[in-house]
Amino acid sequence: MAVKIRLKRIGAKKAPFYRLVAATDNVPRDGKTIDELGYYNPLKNPPIVNINEEQVFLWLRRGAIPTDTARSLLRNQGLLQKWDAMRKGKTEPSAPTAAEG
Repeated sequence: MAVKIRLKRIGAKKAPFYRLVAATDNVPRDGKTIDELGYYNPLKNPPIVNINEEQVFLWLRRGAIPTDTARSLLRNQGLLQKWDAMRKGKTEPSAPTAAEG
């Protein structure tokens, strides 16, 4: 059973609201999940996206595969670029210290 990072709809009728979750690929869209990673509210202008970066990286390290929509949200938040940099061994530049400046 593969783990996927995907959206789980929790909003009311005609008022969508989604949670970004880690779930096995054989459970229904709104079924039992393993972990909640964030949320997405498409009705606000601009849409509200709140994602726990550490949890997403944890599940990506474990081999979770994002769905197309989840991948789009992660890309728009800049998390896929950070993930690619981490995988290639690059770290984010640290702030200069007082000794350097």
